[in-house]
Formats: sequence, C-alpha cells, structure tokens
Amino acid sequence: MSPETKTKVVAMIVGSAIIMQQIDSTVITTALPQMAISLHADPVQLSLAVTAYLLSLAIFVPISGWAADRFGGRVIFRAAIGLFTLGSILCGLSGNLVELTAARVLQGLGGAMMVPVGRLVLFRSVEKTALIATMAYLQVPAQLGPVLGPPIGGFITTYFSWRWIFLVNVPLGLLGILMVTLFFDNPKEDTRRPLDWIGFLLTGASAFCVMYGIEAIGRSHDGLIMAFGLLVLGFVLGALSLWHLRTSKHPLLDISVFRIATFRAAIFGGSLFRAGAGTLVFLLPLLLQVVFGLSAFVSGTITFATAAGSLSMKLTARPIIRRFGFRNVILVNGVISAAAI
Repeated sequence: MSPETKTKVVAMIVGSAIIMQQIDSTVITTALPQMAISLHADPVQLSLAVTAYLLSLAIFVPISGWAADRFGGRVIFRAAIGLFTLGSILCGLSGNLVELTAARVLQGLGGAMMVPVGRLVLFRSVEKTALIATMAYLQVPAQLGPVLGPPIGGFITTYFSWRWIFLVNVPLGLLGILMVTLFFDNPKEDTRRPLDWIGFLLTGASAFCVMYGIEAIGRSHDGLIMAFGLLVLGFVLGALSLWHLRTSKHPLLDISVFRIATFRAAIFGGSLFRAGAGTLVFLLPLLLQVVFGLSAFVSGTITFATAAGSLSMKLTARPIIRRFGFRNVILVNGVISAAAI
C-alpha cells in the first residue's frame, strides 16, 4: 500500500470514529422521553446522563495528548474505541439512571481519547502540503454527525428500542479496533514529558464542580445550596488551576495561547454562543415530545432541520466571509441566531 493510500485509509478511519462519537452525543437527546419511561425516571432528570458524558469529556480530553505521546497513537486510539464500545454496551443494558450515568462516563472517557488522538495521529502522518485536502475527511463527519443523530435516534426509538441506539456501536467499534490494528502506526515522542497530575486534578475537579453545579440547579430546587456551593468551589479550583498552569514547568494545558487577541475573543464569545444554542439539542426534543406529544421519529426529523441548515451554510460561508469580513459576519449572525431562537 502506497503512503498516500495509507494516509487516506487512516483519515477515513479517524473520520468514522468522529462520526460515531458525534452521532452518539446527539442521538440520546431524541430518545430521552422514551428512556425516562423505560427507566421510571423524569425526562429532565435524565439530563444527568447527558451531563455525565460531557463531564467525562471535559475531564479527560486534556490528558489525551500526553497519553498519545507516552504510549503511542495506535495504542491509545484503539483503547479509546474499546472503552467507547464497552460503554455503549453498558448503556444499552442499563436498568436505571445510576447505571446509565456510569456507563455514559465510561463512554465519555473513550470519546475524550478517541477524537483528539485520532486527529493527532492523522496530522503527524500527513505532509503539510496535503493537510487541507485531508481535513475534508474530518470536517464532513463532524458536520454529518449532528445532522444524522436526531433522525436516527428518533427512528430507532420509535420503531425498535432506545437501547439499540447504543448497541449499534458494538459492530462499528469492533471493526474500528481491527482497522486501527492493521493500518495505524504507533509514533511516540522521544522525550517523555511528565504528566501534570496537579493540573489534571485541578482542571478536572473545577470542570466537574461547575458543570454538575449548573446541572443540579436545573434539575431540582431542593439542593440549591449544594449546587451554588459546587459552583463556588469550581470557580476557586479553576482559579488555582490557572495559577498552576502559568507557573508549572510542564503544564497540562498551554494557556499562553490566550495572549492572542483573536483566539481569546473566539473562545469566550464562541463559548457564550454555544452555551445558548447548544441547549436546543436537549430542550427541543423534550418540548416536541413531552409538551406537543410528537413521536421520537417526528421530533428527530424536526431537530434534523436545524442541523441540515447548519450543514448547508458550510457551502456559502467562505464567500460570505470574503465579502463582508469575519467580524461583521459574526455580529450579524449572532443577531439572526438570537432572533430565530
């Protein structure tokens, strides 16, 4: 197999892993009402399963780069697919909210390692001249995942069982492990960088406290004192982690990139926008099914329209930005998005 062909195969494997992770992160929202009935829980309480997955991602993504450098991209990527597949099996077999939440944490651990390490392996195996062309193998799956997730989840939930939205990952995961074993190299860094355990614990604990505190506020009014306490603790730990990352010799995260003004504005502004728009993925299926009484499949097709519109704009984004400039497009798009919601 020629190097060019091997690179394309690796890119397709990484792209397939991305689309599997993207679909799984959106497919559950359409199935939440039916899952709540099956697990004898309130649909809003099942938001904990969504939060648990995101928490696991937030905690373990920062160490994915170090793990790939230490043990090799193939070893970590294969282990990540294995953990994601095992988590999917346990999600499909869950009998209550606690079991589902624990399984989603395991899934999140696999997803946290799978996508970043896959990209890292691909970028290290591609010449800079072919990087832009290869990026298409990653961009298209990342865009298709949110588009396909809601209708697939709605169809499976309506006509089969919500458990199959997780169990369908099993053959895909096993095939992925085989393909990674056959086609991936296992590059490692010659110089072993020590893991910043203090940075990992501080950033992970901060993310957990803040995200779980916010989730607890929305889930119940009885534990508001504990929820606000978690938020305060999370912000304190976040401040300590920032101080540690600035002073550590081998920081877990390089925060010096925030000195770049455009990067800083994109992160803070983009995070605020995503915090608002991202809630639609969870709230819209609940509104359509619990309030309007629609089926999971119809709900998924309506949610699909939003993602399809987003995907179609990818074709026109480049000429629009060239014509009006980044800042003008972002400002006007923010107003249009807010008005549409």
